[in-house]
Amino acid sequence: MKESIGMYAVIFRTEINELDEGYLEIAKRLRNLAVSKYGCIDFISLTEGNKETSISYWKTKEEIEKWKKDPEHIQAQGLGKEKWYKSYAVQIAVVVLEHEWHT
Repeated sequence: MKESIGMYAVIFRTEINELDEGYLEIAKRLRNLAVSKYGCIDFISLTEGNKETSISYWKTKEEIEKWKKDPEHIQAQGLGKEKWYKSYAVQIAVVVLEHEWHT
């Protein structure tokens, strides 16, 4: 068991309207940008039916704020509202404890 006080998880949940190849390409590019430019530790996405959940992990709230203001990210948010999503919700949580198990 290790203490992870101060690590943040951004939870992004959507109800999908319609996804296209452009969405998949932009999502991949934005994940890579979050990691390479803004310090994202990990970024995972899962889709089930018309619901998608993405969780990204960050060291600081400042990194999250910089990511939120990235011009390409802002443009993608507009496309999400315009055509890809029926709705979305964002939560930012503090990770206070993490358990890991590996084989």
